[in-house]
Amino acid sequence: MALKGKGFMAVWHDIKTEGEAEYSLWHTREHMPERVSTPGFLRGRRFVDWSLDKHRWYTLYEGAETETFSSDVYRAKLNSPTPWTTRMQPNFLNFVRSACETIATNGVGTGGAMATVRVHYKDGGADAFRAAAKALADNLLQLDGVTGVHIGWANPTVTRVKTKETELRADTGEDIFDAVVHVEGVGRPEVTAVMKEVERQIAATGVVRLQEAAVYDLAYLLESEEL
Repeated sequence: MALKGKGFMAVWHDIKTEGEAEYSLWHTREHMPERVSTPGFLRGRRFVDWSLDKHRWYTLYEGAETETFSSDVYRAKLNSPTPWTTRMQPNFLNFVRSACETIATNGVGTGGAMATVRVHYKDGGADAFRAAAKALADNLLQLDGVTGVHIGWANPTVTRVKTKETELRADTGEDIFDAVVHVEGVGRPEVTAVMKEVERQIAATGVVRLQEAAVYDLAYLLESEEL
């Protein structure tokens, strides 16, 4: 399905082994409902690939605007973490996060798996990648088993603000990227089967110096209308 709104927040991370079981419970029962109930948050999805040694977890929040992820209401929540959140935050590792402007999105239905490809531009490649995004999304959507393609332009200044929650995970690191391409598909086999072609088409834009790709299974989805 196409993404809701005009912006999204993309979050990759790991969880310490001893906190992983509680993480899924906390994220499902408290954290995602708390986030998705924030004005402007429209939908949240959590994904996982248990085989990965790094960036095993991926979360996608869709928002009305990119600025949704720097609103006063959202910042107030970040600065007033619940007791359960306070206990969970030190378990986070290998954090990668950014708010993104949605520059292309297309698709119908919800797929069971999602590939994420973090993109780093060559020098001077930003405008060219933005110009190529819609055609890239339309072409990738034609691949067998693909149900949606969503491309975002990273704006880390929106989310890289010191809050009580970031202080709690101060040692996790927080890398950034230039853009992200999502390829949503029927399931893991279908998405995995097209990944070489996905990466080839991204590289064919001629403006990418590095791609970091992974395929995740959908673990939980929450719509704002459900709260």
